[in-house]
Amino acid sequence: MNAEELVEVVLPGEVEPEGLQIRHGEVPAAGPGQVLIRMEATGVSFAEQQMRRGRYYDQPAFPFVPGYDLVGTVLATGEGVEPGLAGTRVAALVKVGGWASHVLVDAADVVPVPDGIGAAEAEALVVNGITAWQMLHRKARVRAGQTILVHGANGGVGSVLVQLAHAAGVKVIGTASARHHDTLRDQGVTPVDYRTGHVAARVHRLAPGGVDAVFDHVGGRGIVDSWRLLAPGGTLVSYGSASTRDDEGSRQWPVIKLLGRVWLWHALPNRRRAYFFNVWAGRALAKNRFRARLRADLGQVFAALQRGDITVRIAARLPLTRVADALRLAESGTVAGKVVLTP
Repeated sequence: MNAEELVEVVLPGEVEPEGLQIRHGEVPAAGPGQVLIRMEATGVSFAEQQMRRGRYYDQPAFPFVPGYDLVGTVLATGEGVEPGLAGTRVAALVKVGGWASHVLVDAADVVPVPDGIGAAEAEALVVNGITAWQMLHRKARVRAGQTILVHGANGGVGSVLVQLAHAAGVKVIGTASARHHDTLRDQGVTPVDYRTGHVAARVHRLAPGGVDAVFDHVGGRGIVDSWRLLAPGGTLVSYGSASTRDDEGSRQWPVIKLLGRVWLWHALPNRRRAYFFNVWAGRALAKNRFRARLRADLGQVFAALQRGDITVRIAARLPLTRVADALRLAESGTVAGKVVLTP
């Protein structure tokens, strides 16, 4: 009999962070094809911030356990799973369910974490690293000597993206508030303060012929400027609508409008391309291919960390029971790096 106790965070509805609930229960048993992971680190991402507002476009019905990704040790394996997997540290992308002390995951969905990488460091690179790598190398397919624009270059995805781009020999212009500019310069990024307005004009002065790719998580009306800043042959990768986080009304409508714009631009007879990136794209139709790419790409990100091509910044480490404080901190916009929850 398992002496451990399950502790999980429940999002009961559209609540302030203090409305999140801590629930205790029995640790579940691994079923066929599953592993039971003892969580060592899980993170607070923009997805959970949207979910607590009821604004994430495909979140489940309330109540549910949030948590987009996690890193932990395999505690037990179910029928049909290699028993030797027990005791190994793994990462998993789950979308929901990660804010718990113990999580059941299909064994085929876990990715081994190399020795020498800590749980919090690995956690900071799961959803952020996969997103950055796939947008940079699978969508934009950047090449050495090119110039790209990264919106929110100091953010979770943006900070990984600029480092991966620099390692690939790509020049980076990054938008961020002024307090992050010194850090960006240290990373070889040319910073632009998005709060002073006229961002497009200033980027155009830095790259008169246009940029080879734009990575835009903001959405809204600014997406038009992102498209117009592209050089011939350039690629726009849209991957969110952060500007509509606090809007009222349908949570799907901002994404639908964004998808429509991107689809139209992509279909135009010109030399530029536009994509909407969704890390889950293709999973429903080709699960094995999705899993293979996830494993390969996260492996590339971990290898980049081990080589020193990228570093991670942990803004804070808080216990799961202080999830309200963690969410407040992540939403404050005052910290750089990942807010990590531990058991």
